[in-house]
Formats: sequence, C-alpha cells, structure tokens
Amino acid sequence: MKTIAISILGTTLDKRGVKKNRWNKWRPTISMCQQDDMIIDRLELIFDPRYQSLADTVTEDISQTSPETQVKHHHIDFADPWDFESVYAALLDFSRAYSFKPNTEDYLVHITTGTHVAQICLYLLTEAHYIPGRLLQTSPGTEKNTQGSYQIIDLDLSRYDEITSRFKKEHEEGTVYLKGGIETNNAAFNKMIEQLEYVSVRSNDPILLMGPTGAGKSQLAQRVYQLRKQRGKISGDLVIVNCATLRGENAMSSLFGHKKGAFTGATSDRPGLLKQANNGLLFLDEVGELGLDEQAMLLRAIEDKKFMPLGADKESSSDFQLIAGTNKNLYKKVNEGRFREDLLARIDLWSYTLPSLRERLEDLEPNIDYELEVHARKTNSLISFNKTAKTKYLTYGRSEKGLWSSNFRDLNASITRMAALSDGGRITTAIVNEEISRLEKKWSHMKTTEIESKSNILVEILPPKVLSNMDYYEQEKLAIVLNTCKVANSMAEAGRTLFNKSRQSKSSANDSHRVKQILSKYNLTFSDIN
Repeated sequence: MKTIAISILGTTLDKRGVKKNRWNKWRPTISMCQQDDMIIDRLELIFDPRYQSLADTVTEDISQTSPETQVKHHHIDFADPWDFESVYAALLDFSRAYSFKPNTEDYLVHITTGTHVAQICLYLLTEAHYIPGRLLQTSPGTEKNTQGSYQIIDLDLSRYDEITSRFKKEHEEGTVYLKGGIETNNAAFNKMIEQLEYVSVRSNDPILLMGPTGAGKSQLAQRVYQLRKQRGKISGDLVIVNCATLRGENAMSSLFGHKKGAFTGATSDRPGLLKQANNGLLFLDEVGELGLDEQAMLLRAIEDKKFMPLGADKESSSDFQLIAGTNKNLYKKVNEGRFREDLLARIDLWSYTLPSLRERLEDLEPNIDYELEVHARKTNSLISFNKTAKTKYLTYGRSEKGLWSSNFRDLNASITRMAALSDGGRITTAIVNEEISRLEKKWSHMKTTEIESKSNILVEILPPKVLSNMDYYEQEKLAIVLNTCKVANSMAEAGRTLFNKSRQSKSSANDSHRVKQILSKYNLTFSDIN
C-alpha cells in the first residue's frame, strides 16, 4: 500500500532558516519525508494561498531529500486560523471532497504543524473517521540530527492493552455501582446493567425504565445520575418527579414553571422543575400519568431544549437528560389515545425492563445482605441472622408462598422489622417465624382481593355475548390467566407463574407459547390485557 501524508504547512516551523542555513534547522514537514524507515509516497499539503511561496520552497526541498515523494497542493483560506468553527468547517469540507482509497492507500494525518486549533480539528476529523487514517507526530532531534523522530498514533484504542484494560476496569466499576454494590447472580439482570453502564456514560439520549412497582427504578435512576456526574458527563442537579402527583395547572406549573399572575395563587415567578434540572438529570417517575398537554410540551423540551412557562411571553430553556420510569404498558396507553406515540418513540430509544424480585430469586440472598448493610449504616448497629434463621427465611422467600408483591419494598420492610426486633444484633428463628406469619397474612389479603376482582377483569376484557356462554368453571380458569397476565411484564413471566409445576418436567419449557394458546382461544393477545 502507498503511504499518504496529510499535513498543514507550518508557516513558522517550516520557515526556519534562510537559504542554505535552512538545512541546519528542524522543519517538521521536511522531517516527515526524511525518515529512513518511512517512505511518504504522496504528501497532501494544505495551506493558505498567501503562503504559496513558502509551500513552493518546502515542495522543492522535499524533492531533493525524498524524490520519491509527490507533493500535491491544496488551498484553504483560513480567514481566522484561531476560530474553531471556521477552521473545522474548512477542514471538514476538504475531507469530504477528498477521494480516499483506504483499500490501496494508508493515510497519516500530521498534527505537528498548523495552529493548535487546526491540530485539534484534524484530530477530531480522524477520530470521527472523516479521515480514515492514523495520526503522525514529528519531533525535533539534536542540532546534528535535523531529521528528528516521529510517532504514529492509532486512534483504535482497543489496540492498546493498557488502555483497554483500564476501560474494562472502569466499566466493571460502573456496573457494580449501578447494582448498588450487590453481587447479583441473575444473568438477564446483569446483562441489562452492563449495557446500561455503557449507555449512561456514552449517550445523552432519554432512558426509559419499565417494571413493576418496587423493582428499583428510582434507585437505579439515582445511580445513573451519580455515575454520569462522577465521569464528568453532567454538572447539574438530579430532579425527581412523581408524575402521579401532578394534576391540572399544578402539573404545568411544577414542570415548566409560571410567571407571576399566570393563574389564581401565582403570586411570584416559578422556574419549574425542568429549569431546575438544567445541565443535570430529570427523572420522571410514572411518566404514563402525565396529561396529553404536558406530554406535548415535554416532547418539545426534549427535542429543542425549550418550553413555554405558564403566562410567559418568552420561551425558557433547559439542557437536561431525561430518565422516565413507568409500571404501566405505555404501548397500550398509546393505542387508547392516553399517551402520545411521538413522545414514546422519543423516550424509548434506550428502554430497560427491571425484573420483579420473584423473577430474580437467585438474587434474594445478596439483597438481604445489602439491606442489612443499609440498616447498619443508618443505625450504627450491626445486625445478622443466625444460620438456621437465615436458611428458613431464604427457603420461605424462594418458595411459592413468597409472593414479594411489592418487590424490593417488601424485602426492605421485612428486614427492617426483623432488625428492629433482634436482640444482641442477631435475627433468630423465632423472629423469622413471626415475620413469615406477618408476610403470609399480608399476601393472603392480597390474594383475597385478587379473587374478588376476577369477575371484573372478565367483564372488562370479554364481550358480553362471549362471557354469557361460558361455564362458571371456564370463567374461573380464564380469570386466573387474565389476572396473572395483567400483573406480569411478559407472557414468559405469566407462564412461569401459571405453570410453575408442570414446566419443571419439560426439557424445554415454552411458557410464552402456552399462554398464547390459551388467549388465542378467546381471540385475545397479551397486549389486550395490559
């Protein structure tokens, strides 16, 4: 392959010395063509037309020291060589117009000459692959060795073992941080968190966190914020909003602010939460509860970073990153006309569904240890289980009886109660037995409530004619399936709950297919229920 160098003429360094004396000086563009172990087949020399005479001299000198090097001149009018925007635009135009042939030519981008602004622009264009090459840095030698030395820098950092290992370590540290320091064992959850770490530090686009209440969406959003702040990606505040608490004018005013006198009770200006999140992160929990008007304004604020406060005649602006959380099926809300399709398309670029605790029972024990550590930090008292008590609590929590209906909130409350009742810092079997009774009572009440509501879901989903022709036995079975699907995040999760015994005898359990078959019998789909 031919070696092609792209270089800006050095109007100071390449001009050193006069007449024959110039050969006693280190000149970077000449030096580049004097290296014994590097042959430049063609030099693309970029310069302002005002320096044509110097370019001709440099070209002549290269022909003497490296006759095999062809020098081609490119005129670029750098009106202000210290203006970043204009210099970048000029060099970008050059790179777009140039006919690169990476299959037959190897490109080196010389970043020793030109202003610091031009050097930075060449670096950025190479990093962004507008110029498909590597960087070339030349350095002066001694007085007797005017050819100096050179270094080629490949911007593919994966080739540098030390840098790669450092990036890997930072990624692992970030992943552990997002998991709250908990050594989780659920493979799907770990894979999700690993990707979220990359997204958190590389993307400014919205993130959508889905999952049941108590699955940890709020805590995860806070960790994403802290991770981004640690990495210098944001400098502003974390603003957390529960959209379920916003109604009417209060919703508009809270999010987008208002001017004094905008409505009754508006006695002073209010900047709004979006403004408060400027240069920071805005977490909108239960985003599905926002009204359509607020959704429209939020969409514009995401896309244009601008919004109109209530009663204002001038737009306000805020550069924030958005994380939205929901335990609802937003796609169903779109179909029902209760959520804007364009807003959903904008906020689900990166969407992640947090599994329930029931779906992560292999993580029950490390989360118990984590809750005990949190309790110790809050109370300055160390609490632990005795071995028999912990085994009994884990066995119950992993059994069918352990519903964990409120997910990690149930676990947090349970550990808090047992820790408060422990004597001498030890949770005993007696304390665990009492706690299990308490949980069973709570969850049995929830089951009763579910049974009472079974008939409601049939009326809600099935046409009256279909329901009137169904046996009571058939209604009861279908109600169980529909209620299970309604609280599940996927058909697979519903199937695991419905077929918790029979699925164990199958070599390959297709839980989704079994649920789909039942629903199709009544011309229903999973999305019809959620």
